Parts: sequence; structure tokens; C-alpha cells
Amino acid sequence: MKGRLWPGFAAAVTGTMLAWPTWAPAWAQEQPPPVLGEPHPWQLWHQAPASPVMAMMDSFHYLLLWIMVAVCILVMVLLGIVIVRFNANRNPVPSRTSHNTLIEVIWTVVPVIILVVIAVPSFRLLYYVDRAVDAEMTVKVTGRQWYWDYEYPDHGGFTFSSIMIPEDQLKPGQRRLLEVDNPVVLPVGTTIRMLVTAGDVIHSWALPAFGNKDDAVPGRINETWIRIDKEGVYYGQCSEICGTSHAYMPIQVVAVSKEQFARWTEEAKTKFASNNAAPNDTAPNGAAPTQLAER
Repeated sequence: MKGRLWPGFAAAVTGTMLAWPTWAPAWAQEQPPPVLGEPHPWQLWHQAPASPVMAMMDSFHYLLLWIMVAVCILVMVLLGIVIVRFNANRNPVPSRTSHNTLIEVIWTVVPVIILVVIAVPSFRLLYYVDRAVDAEMTVKVTGRQWYWDYEYPDHGGFTFSSIMIPEDQLKPGQRRLLEVDNPVVLPVGTTIRMLVTAGDVIHSWALPAFGNKDDAVPGRINETWIRIDKEGVYYGQCSEICGTSHAYMPIQVVAVSKEQFARWTEEAKTKFASNNAAPNDTAPNGAAPTQLAER
């Protein structure tokens, strides 16, 4: 198995390094960032946390896991005792006891304690995720059928559309159904306010490595936040069944240093200058709406 997996892994890594310069700006072509947030075959656990939010979610998940394991073990032990000690052969004359104060107190108090243990970190997590505190920048995300629009209001207000690269146009090493023509570039170590909305139907902006899964609802703006810990490439997808091309609107985030991000924003202001006048009036890349639906 290892002999078959290693060549494929090496080819994927090499292909990614070759494919990166096709869409990366000049300042990023020297050393492509590693791919840190992506799904893997037969993956049974979360992606490695890349933000404080996901790290807290991971810790909460471990707490719930151990509570569930303890409850399952307790129930199995009690069932075993009942089967062994109170079967018809060993206990031909069953007890007529109808009440036991101690047992009734235990099976009432213990579940309450368990719920309190779960509720306290659960509410802490909900409030922690809810709203950015002292955000250093804002990015607006708009879900459309079937691509994403991004706006950087704190960096000149430029906008661009991010559309999935069709399978027949992928280069070696690029991920099927995950690569886009214009990835989102964000700085690491920065508290970023994300404003999520939609222009047509309900979408969901979801990035597993960041712990984000936020509904994009037409006429409503939902707020969340991100603080990326490590430089790299992270993938996500729309997690709301939004129509026939729901599976074809991935999310690709490239996390870079603050210095690289500053250089990228200067290039992006020029590259996406034509989008600023009317970002929502025309289809991205000059494609007709029908062509986008087909893609």
C-alpha cells in the first residue's frame, strides 16, 4: 500500500508546485504555500485546526466524545448486569419494588450534571464565534448561482468573482472541484470580520479548517470572523443545497504573511479595477449567465 501511495503523493505535491504560478501573483511565485486545509480519502476526523475558533471547536468535540463514550460504557455495563443477574433462571421470583429514592435521585441528578458540563463550554463557544472583537479588516462574501463574489472594503473596495476551474482545464496537481480562478487571499495573524450574504438563493460559506459554516441569505448579512494561524492554502465548499450546480462553487483561501498581503492588495486594485464600477451587474470574466450555470 505504501509503495502505491507514495508516487501519487509525490506527483500531487510536484503538480501543485507547478500549477501554482499559473494564478499566483509575482511576489508569490518563488515559494508556493503548502496545502494545509483539504479533504483526504477515508478521512474520519476533522481537518487540522488553522484558527482559534476551530481549535476551540476541536476541544469541545473531544469533551463531547469522552462524555458519549462514558455514557455508552455505563449503559452497556448496566445492560450486562441486568442480563446476568436478573434473567429468569437466576431470578425466578422478581422483586416487587416500585420505588428506590437513591436510584431515582441518581438518574435525575447525573444527567443534569452532564448537561451543565456540556452547556458551559457550548455557550462559551457560541459567543466566541458570534462576532469579531477589534477586527482589523473586513471581507464581504456574496454567494451567487454558482460562484462567490468577494469585496475588500478596507483596501480600496475592489471586488472579484471566484469561479471553479472546470475539470477539463485543471493542471497537474490541482484539486478537482476545489480549484478556482481567483482565490481569496487573507493575511495570517489578523482578526478578519467576514460579512456573508447572497444575491439569489441561500448558500453556505464553509471552511472546515477555520471552523466556519455561515449561511449566505439574500437580503440578510451574517457576521463571523477568522484569524488564520498558518500560511497555506485552504479549501471549502458551499454547504447549502442551492441548486443544480451546488457542487461546483468551491472556496479557496490562500493565507499569506501581512507583508505579502499588502503587496497583493496593491496588485489586486489594478487587476480588479474594472469590477469596482458595477460588481454585480455583469457576469464574471465576461461570461454570460447561461455559461456560468453550465460551468
